[in-house]
Order: sequence, then structure tokens, then C-alpha cells
Amino acid sequence: MKPIIITLFTLTILFNFTLSKQSPTIYQLLKQNGLPMGLLPKGVTNTTYDESGRFEVHLDQACNSKFENELHYDVSVSGTLTYGKINSVSGISAQDLFMWFSVKEIRVDVPSSGLIYFDVGVVHKQFSLASFDTPRECLASDMVNDKILSRKLGRHEEHLMAVL
Repeated sequence: MKPIIITLFTLTILFNFTLSKQSPTIYQLLKQNGLPMGLLPKGVTNTTYDESGRFEVHLDQACNSKFENELHYDVSVSGTLTYGKINSVSGISAQDLFMWFSVKEIRVDVPSSGLIYFDVGVVHKQFSLASFDTPRECLASDMVNDKILSRKLGRHEEHLMAVL
């Protein structure tokens, strides 16, 4: 009888240890790095993350979410996560005046300022940090009907997506 109890006890400890070693969610990673969890919408299905901070998340479908402005999320969103910042962002676009701008970087300089900045190549847009406190629902988006315009700006290439 004692060997069974010891075996069950050992298995319970191993099971709990395994659960505690599970990888954090992307929302937890954002929070641990001083960024709001709502930068990504609800519905992330798969996350990869490495020690350099490089991450990639997948959504079931491309979608749009409304904040102060509208954000578009591709099926795949990636970037490099450091404290207070996401560099090399891919898969997020911000709408302003009926035009879509690819987001290059997201950062929180001073958390007490209540502001978060989105670098869209030409300018930095600022939003209320509180708008991104929790992940939002995201409505399916059909980007097939959108027209992508491309133009050269000096040494940088900007992609502008104008909704038809």
C-alpha cells in the first residue's frame, strides 16, 4: 500500500511541476514587458516566442478592432518584444483618415504618461494607454477588397492601404 501512495505523491508533484513550466501566453509576455495586454485581440490561436524576444502569433482570421482609431490584424502578427517596446512589427495596420498605415513599432516611453505610441513610418501616432488594457473582440476583415498602394519615401518604402 505504501509504494502506491508514494508513487501517487511523486506523480502529483511531477504533474504540478510540469504545469508550472508551461509557456506564458502572449498576453502575459506583453504585461511582463511593460506593455498592455490589449495590443493583440482576443483569439490568438498559436504563439511562438524565443529568448531574443522575437514572437509570432496567429489568429483564426484577419480582423479589425476599434480603439480611438481602427486597427487591422493580419492572420499572422510578429515582432521583437523588449521592455516597453515591440520593434519590427509585422501584421498590424492603423487607420487614419480613410488610409491604412503599416505599424512598424509600438512603444510606451513613460507608463505614467498614459500614452502609447505607434510608429507608422512617416509619423508616430499616440493613443491612450488605457484603451489597450484588455484584449478586444476583433471583427472579421476581408482585405481582398482593399487596394494596396505603395510609394517610395526617400530610402523607406511605405505601404498605404486605401479602403475602396
